[in-house]
Amino acid sequence: MASPLNQTPGDALHTYEPVDLEGMSPRQAVDAVTADIRDHHITVDETGLFNAMRHIDLLCHLATRMAADVEYKIANVAGLPPVETLGQSVGHLGRAVAHYTQALAPLITLTTGSQDTLQQKLDALDHHSRLRVHLDDAGRALAAARTALEVPQPPAVPSTSAPAPSHAPSVRRRA
Repeated sequence: MASPLNQTPGDALHTYEPVDLEGMSPRQAVDAVTADIRDHHITVDETGLFNAMRHIDLLCHLATRMAADVEYKIANVAGLPPVETLGQSVGHLGRAVAHYTQALAPLITLTTGSQDTLQQKLDALDHHSRLRVHLDDAGRALAAARTALEVPQPPAVPSTSAPAPSHAPSVRRRA
């Protein structure tokens, strides 16, 4: 780690990796990913492109993890939000992933293309606009995922009469 005297501005920012999200509740994980996305802006350069790829990675990991939580909840695992709540949140996370993925085309074009001619500059305006629309839509989808998880949860009641699933629950894999 860099010494305090040699830190760059990004060194003090929160950075989450998929493994850091494993011990968190779904709501805490969404909050952590949201904070990470907020702290690592998408800029029209290689750093912004790297940040976009990181955001996609974190969102995919979070969506996969929450989809697995739906399966575990169906198998009567206590301590998770209701399965409907988890399912809604996963759907919103999927939309956020889709928008980040769609943002890659204009971001790559802006990052790698030249803007020397008037036509290239006009095209760049369109690319900036498309990039902003997708990033804003991704932000709204992520906020909706968080909002879905705010539904109050009923107290956990041990269910002794619930039948065991007819198949063995799948093993949760770490990425």
